Amino acid sequence: MTTPSHATGRTDIPVPTVTIGDRFDETAQRWSEREALVECQSGRRWTYGELRDDVDRLARGLLAVGVAAGDRVGIWAPNCAEWVHVQLATAKIGAILVTVNPAYRTHEVQYVIDQAGISVMVVAERFRTSDYPAMLEEIASEVPSLARTVVIGSSGWEQLLERGDEVDAGELRERQGSLDPGEAINIQYTSGTTGFPKGATLSHRNILGNGFFVGEYCGYTEEDRICIPVPFYHCFGMVMGNLAAITHGSCMVIPAAGFDPAASLDAVEAERCTSLYGVPTMFIAEWALPDFAERDVSSVRTGIMAGSPCPAEMMRKVIDAGITDMTICYGMTETSPVSTQTTADDPFEAKVGTVGRVGPHLEVAVVDPVTGETVPRGEPGELCTKGYSVMLGYWDEPEKTAEVLRDGWMHTGDLAVMDEQGYLRITGRIKDLVIRGGENIYPREIEEFLYTHPDVLDAQVIGVPDEKYGEELMAWVQLRDGAEPMTAQSLREFASGSLAHYKIPRYVHVVDEFPMTVTGKVRKVEMRAAAEEILSHQS
Repeated sequence: MTTPSHATGRTDIPVPTVTIGDRFDETAQRWSEREALVECQSGRRWTYGELRDDVDRLARGLLAVGVAAGDRVGIWAPNCAEWVHVQLATAKIGAILVTVNPAYRTHEVQYVIDQAGISVMVVAERFRTSDYPAMLEEIASEVPSLARTVVIGSSGWEQLLERGDEVDAGELRERQGSLDPGEAINIQYTSGTTGFPKGATLSHRNILGNGFFVGEYCGYTEEDRICIPVPFYHCFGMVMGNLAAITHGSCMVIPAAGFDPAASLDAVEAERCTSLYGVPTMFIAEWALPDFAERDVSSVRTGIMAGSPCPAEMMRKVIDAGITDMTICYGMTETSPVSTQTTADDPFEAKVGTVGRVGPHLEVAVVDPVTGETVPRGEPGELCTKGYSVMLGYWDEPEKTAEVLRDGWMHTGDLAVMDEQGYLRITGRIKDLVIRGGENIYPREIEEFLYTHPDVLDAQVIGVPDEKYGEELMAWVQLRDGAEPMTAQSLREFASGSLAHYKIPRYVHVVDEFPMTVTGKVRKVEMRAAAEEILSHQS
């Protein structure tokens, strides 16, 4: 008799049943003198007691300017201490935090502000080539919901904190006490197949529970110090990093505003970090530093590698460096994000060949994408997840929610195989998702943007293999008669300022027509095969 590809997680540890603010207060009360947050670039530090005081003052400031429970507050900034303050302060007052990718350009942020109805936007002054206040000023007339912009570190930020002194602590306690763990508290935008991203709406229960269980699988205690070089705007940073820390009394260490391999290892050494996060390309970059042999990573015992498959050679290097308890996670924003995770006790083959087994209080099943029937173990099908971590839905998009959320099951769109022990292996993608260095990119969004180019008649975007990032983007374009030839450089110039850098195709191939099926559908499988041949000739 065959075993169905269905598994349920352990239930001996309960899912947290409080709000993020209440759990944070419990931790701050219990470990008030322990270090909670370190920003390496500035040298600033907070104990849990100090962090709670600053978070409460910011939360009262938001109350003073009229932010109500359920209002959407956006944050558009790279990793910094204030990002953590905003995350926790909004959770305390029930405002829904909308996390915006720091790489977004005006075209993308305008859509997010308008679609979510953001009324308050907290932004960094600038990061790399982005001048966030200037970019918001450019689109101000197009986003009527946006009533207030606060620039971190500016006089406006200080004024917001000062306004907090006008609000009694009892008012904050009253607001915080009125919140329900099942209510929405976070919207994270994921690239959409229809040309625009969708806002995965997550509750306190969703993300607090997921952060807690991820931390449990890493074995976190109040002694741990987590180096978090992954972005806060994504679940990897704000849930698996920040919420895993605050549910265990661990310390959050911010090595830099954006990923820098040397800065990450500097932070590990200086702060004696016990845990290190990253997508595989980050670990590869860190271990490839010329002075890595002289680096001291002996304090690190655990961590998380996620976002794309872990190369066996990289995992060997990590273990050889003494990091024996590194874990692999799999999930998606819509599931808060982690559905499966390896453990320290798993064999090496499971850590590099699988994404682990189902997490606590969750179910996973591998189903036939056509019939929906659960397939036998060892056979491929679509991976589905059910349980506390599944999102409330896509913000204000019930039809798109219904496409992926059926009878409580989140249909991931990923193809997977479950073995007899319950380990899952991701084997492909039903749709054309491209994963570039851990960033999920849907080609349709980029295709929709390319249609705005005056010389483009049609465009198709595919992923092509890349040694560094796993995949890179290649655009196939049809041009109007008489148009100037399009190159990768000219396309980059057109897209810069409108698309995030990682969404701009690295390669361009001009065609007269696309390979099509008899029913008129573009054959991307055929395009990918041809693309590898084209690129091999170019190289």
